[in-house]
Amino acid sequence: MKIMLRSELKALIDRPAGTSVSIYLPTHKTGPDTKQDMIRLKNLLRQAEEALVGLGLRRPEAIKFLSPVQGLLKDVFFWQRQSDGLAIFVSSDTFRYYRMPFSFAELAVASQQFYIKPLLAVFSGDGRYYVLALSQNQVRLLQCTRDGSRELDLPAAVPKSLAEALKFEEGEGRQFRYHAGAPGVGKEGLVFHGEGPGDIMKSGILRYFQQIDRGLRQEVLNDENAPLVLAAVDYLHAIYREANSYQHLFEEGLTGNPEELSPDELRKRAWTLVQPYFARAQAKAVADYHRFVGTGHTTTDVKEIVPKSYQGKVELLFAALNKQIWGTFTPGANGLELHDKPQPGDDDLLDIAAAYTLVHRGTVYAVKPEDMPDKGSLAAVLRYG
Repeated sequence: MKIMLRSELKALIDRPAGTSVSIYLPTHKTGPDTKQDMIRLKNLLRQAEEALVGLGLRRPEAIKFLSPVQGLLKDVFFWQRQSDGLAIFVSSDTFRYYRMPFSFAELAVASQQFYIKPLLAVFSGDGRYYVLALSQNQVRLLQCTRDGSRELDLPAAVPKSLAEALKFEEGEGRQFRYHAGAPGVGKEGLVFHGEGPGDIMKSGILRYFQQIDRGLRQEVLNDENAPLVLAAVDYLHAIYREANSYQHLFEEGLTGNPEELSPDELRKRAWTLVQPYFARAQAKAVADYHRFVGTGHTTTDVKEIVPKSYQGKVELLFAALNKQIWGTFTPGANGLELHDKPQPGDDDLLDIAAAYTLVHRGTVYAVKPEDMPDKGSLAAVLRYG
């Protein structure tokens, strides 16, 4: 499954205003319940059609506008490869969909911009992580949250197994072949010719891991700062850490053969490792906010936070859950308007601030109102300069 990058979130936010439809629905990974998912999407398409008519489109225009989404209903293979939630975006020049590792409430929104609030949890600082499960026969990368996981499609540069990475090698008086052995990666999977088979085996596995690390860093994790938890048999951890170049490889890992574990089992076991890390990170973020109070680098003023988030000047943002601040934001002088109640064309400015903070590599925490570090629905630590 395709990963959603910050650059793609930014593209959804920054596109010029124009008729846009955003659809969210919960999905099932496999089984007969996928038929329910198709029914949900049909119902949401009807809602989206009515919403487009409400925006002024004639019904035939609305039906044509939504035709790319209708195509998904005819794709049997598409419904066999779902995760916990599905997000769909369609406009006159855009058609994108993302399978996400958490469930959504059913929602269809037609407006002048894409509605991206449900996506923000994927980039927030309080619970997104990855699990890299390695064995001789498999390489799996899972994107996880506390409540769900999805297995990502690996780029072509990442070998799918040790056999694919090594195949047959010769050189410096030694050669070896790889053949499938017992689960995990062990000496039984390598046939050596020459001296020092233990060193040769480690060298081959190291090259295998270097290929994995390089492919993931270049095409999957290049825009990431979430923890990566390694799952592998015990002695492979040290070899992978030697190959690793990703700065956020978690110091603790899962030991044992990951082939025996489902994605959900891997997610749950990894969550026990990373949950204290997230709790400490959020506590530190609150402490940092209070440390900067009075220095000119904190603010709770939405009129200041939204423009500065757009400019990339928000380092840390706290947003209250289940709160909205309605208005419009257009970059430039006097481009922010606040309204007591939502008006046509309004956005939730909390979402706008959170989205721009994230695409500029700031950190966002969505917290209960009583857990906000200061009064109000937004609180920010601003970057220097």
